[in-house]
Amino acid sequence: MVRIALDPTPFHHSHSLLEFPRVAAECGFEWLQLTPHADMIPFFNHPKADDDLVKAFAKAAKDAGVGIASTLPVLRWSGPDEDARESAMRYWKRVIRITADLGVDRIGTEFSGRPERAEESERAFYRSMEEIVPLVEKEGIKVFIDPHPDDFVENGIAALRVIRGINSKNFGMAYVASHTFHMQEAPLDIIRAAGDKIGIVHISDTMDHTRSHGLRYISNPPGNAVRIHQHLMVGDGDVNFDELFGALSEIGFLNNPESVLCSSVFAENETNIQTAKSQREAIGNYVAKYAK
Repeated sequence: MVRIALDPTPFHHSHSLLEFPRVAAECGFEWLQLTPHADMIPFFNHPKADDDLVKAFAKAAKDAGVGIASTLPVLRWSGPDEDARESAMRYWKRVIRITADLGVDRIGTEFSGRPERAEESERAFYRSMEEIVPLVEKEGIKVFIDPHPDDFVENGIAALRVIRGINSKNFGMAYVASHTFHMQEAPLDIIRAAGDKIGIVHISDTMDHTRSHGLRYISNPPGNAVRIHQHLMVGDGDVNFDELFGALSEIGFLNNPESVLCSSVFAENETNIQTAKSQREAIGNYVAKYAK
């Protein structure tokens, strides 16, 4: 059965890194996603964990009875600035080592790059692949990439094309429910097209910013190049989770013991414990309903 994991971001302000596994267990999760954290793998910069901290985190997870489902680095591997891209390559090598040392076999990440410099960013991305693909394949790790709003590729089907162009069985797609309305195509169309290339799905809700003639959200001055979305509790937005889980069932995702469903609510820090428990229940109910 699919792994249901907690993204501990809402606990960064209230708990230390080594407390995350215990918190996940207390909230009913058997799995944890290791997302960007200042003490381990921060956003955009070199990992800050030494081997001792990596071992301590692995021990904390074991002691709590919680598995580490995936790591989630966010680095500028598609940066059109060559110095930033080269630096990201050094950081990625350390991320791969940390992931392997934790006994984790999958990484979730983002395309990064810049949408206004999409062609340059895509060139940088494939240049980075020349270094990263051999390392990932050697370690037996799979990397799943999310077309995040404001990345050089945001469209769901276009993202699949870029991933397919890597030409490696070790690379696939991360599908993030909160990015539904930025990926343009219907979730069912994207998920069917991706099939078994989807290895990680993030579960959180969001409002559809395209409704009300595009005026559901107003930013001033008009025409700002902004990407608006939320990571809300299931049911607090416009995502059709019956359609989403039905599509995941159709492609066999929910019955794959290597698949990861990750609760990724970031808007409810004040109620992080209650929110995590509610998310675990909601995700579990959908899995029970749609798993074949």
